[in-house]
Amino acid sequence: MLPLVISAAELQSHLNADNLLILDLSSADTFAAGHVPGAVHMDAKRLLRGEGPVPNLIPTPEQLSQLFSELGLTADTQVVAYDDQKGPWAGRLAWTLHCIGHRSVSVLDGQLAAWQAAGLPLEQQARQATPSNFTARMQIPLRLDAQKVLAGINEGKLQVWDARTAAEYSGEKVVNAQHGGHIPGARHLEWTDLLQDGDIPLLKSQDEILQLLNARGLNPDQAMVTHCQTHRRSGLTWLAGTWAGCKNLTCYDGSWFEWGNRPDLPVEAD
Repeated sequence: MLPLVISAAELQSHLNADNLLILDLSSADTFAAGHVPGAVHMDAKRLLRGEGPVPNLIPTPEQLSQLFSELGLTADTQVVAYDDQKGPWAGRLAWTLHCIGHRSVSVLDGQLAAWQAAGLPLEQQARQATPSNFTARMQIPLRLDAQKVLAGINEGKLQVWDARTAAEYSGEKVVNAQHGGHIPGARHLEWTDLLQDGDIPLLKSQDEILQLLNARGLNPDQAMVTHCQTHRRSGLTWLAGTWAGCKNLTCYDGSWFEWGNRPDLPVEAD
């Protein structure tokens, strides 16, 4: 099994490996212009339930079974994912697979930009996966709903990592919500702060990420949940935090789209 985060050189060395499935979550246009050889395009929106009052929740087991069967996933498949948005969609895919117990998933550090910067080849050919008969079952409690988040903060047993912008966190900017602000007690560390400077969205080192968390009052050794507006950006924070060594990092996929629209949930604003 490959590490959770891999370099372009590591991926290149495994391109001919058996049971490798490379998933490109970039836009269709980006994929058509050039992608990692052998990659299969996946519509990132299929990582969202797409229905109900909170359409950004994780898809149902039935939806995930359909999706991953179409992509040819089996218990032996090693997935490698990347996107063209600095990593949030690839991170959310990794989280989704972990939620159903499939831990053989890696994210390409630096995404497609890192592959290109390394001078590695691209292809334009659109490849189709060989379908499988995959059954998705929620196995690992990496997802918290609003009531579990509320109970955790009321009991003082849960840290909340808000990955949105500072303006969203403070309440100055309100996006698709009745209320602005943040979950009471939440600490702010924007998802882009985890990336190195420059045009290639490489993650900072594991030590640097842990230092950033500690500096914001987030203890990597204690229970923590991360969220953003729709659990896209916090896909990257889950990935980075888990890779860096957070021992109990979960996700609130309802995120601010749910919390900020529910009058029964408490809100703080700066």
